Amino acid sequence: MARYVTRVATPLAADDAFAYVADLTNFAEWDPGVRRSVQVAGAVAELGAAYDVTVAAMPRDLTLRYEVVEHDAPRTSLVVARSTVFTSTDRITVEPDGTGSIVTYDAELTLNGPLGLFDPVLRLAFGRIGDRAAAGLRRALDGTAVPA
Repeated sequence: MARYVTRVATPLAADDAFAYVADLTNFAEWDPGVRRSVQVAGAVAELGAAYDVTVAAMPRDLTLRYEVVEHDAPRTSLVVARSTVFTSTDRITVEPDGTGSIVTYDAELTLNGPLGLFDPVLRLAFGRIGDRAAAGLRRALDGTAVPA
C-alpha cells in the first residue's frame, strides 16, 4: 500500500474549502496528474455521487470511477475507486481554524492481489505524484503546508 497525506491551512472557511475539495469535478484544477473529472451520478459531493476521473498513465490515460461512500459535510468525505490493478481510497477532512480552515487529503493506493509485491516501487512513484498534487492543492486553496 502507498499512502500520501497532505495538510493545507487555507483562509477559506471550512464550508467553502470542503465544498471545493469534496467536489471531484475540481480535481483537474489542482492535481496535474488528472486530465479531467466528470460527475456521472448523484448530487455534487454527496453520498452516492460518482465521478469518472481520467488520470495520466502509461501507455495511455486511465479512467477511474470514484464513488462517494461516506459524506458528512462540511467535515469529511471518503471516495473510492477500484480497477483490476489497484484500489484508490481518498479521505478529505476539513476542520475550522480561526477564520479559515485546515484541509487534510489522505490518499491510499493499494495494488490488488499478487501485485502487492510491487508496493515498494508504488510508494516511491506515489510520493512524487502526491507532492505535485499537494502543491496544486495549496495553490488552489491559497494555502500553506501544515505538518502532518
